Amino acid sequence: QVQLVESGGGLVQAGGSLRLSCVASGRTFGTYAMGWFRQAPGNEREFVAVISWSNGAAAYADSVKGRFTISRDNMKNTVYLQMNSLKPEDTAVYYCAEDRAQGQRVLRARPVDYDYWGQGTQVTVSS
Repeated sequence: QVQLVESGGGLVQAGGSLRLSCVASGRTFGTYAMGWFRQAPGNEREFVAVISWSNGAAAYADSVKGRFTISRDNMKNTVYLQMNSLKPEDTAVYYCAEDRAQGQRVLRARPVDYDYWGQGTQVTVSS
């Protein structure tokens, strides 16, 4: 059974930074792409960033490009999301997720392409 546990959320002022972490257990972390998604009240879950399992390649939503950085440490079974220059519109529950396909080479942005999810961590950005 795969488990994903996020941490690092909190309350921050606009312009500030947070670093989210997600620790995975239960299958070979190093062979699965990992994604971050977020969901604000009343909104659908939306893609934030994804990182390849193999070469560190990453993709980002336009709304966070240049401000957020996704990274991973396969030795620690952990994926990170460094969030800088935070804006009030970044306020949401942030979820990490593991791609359902082992060895997937295409970086995917649809929630349906991920089969394991963490419980989420709240990020609140005040203006």
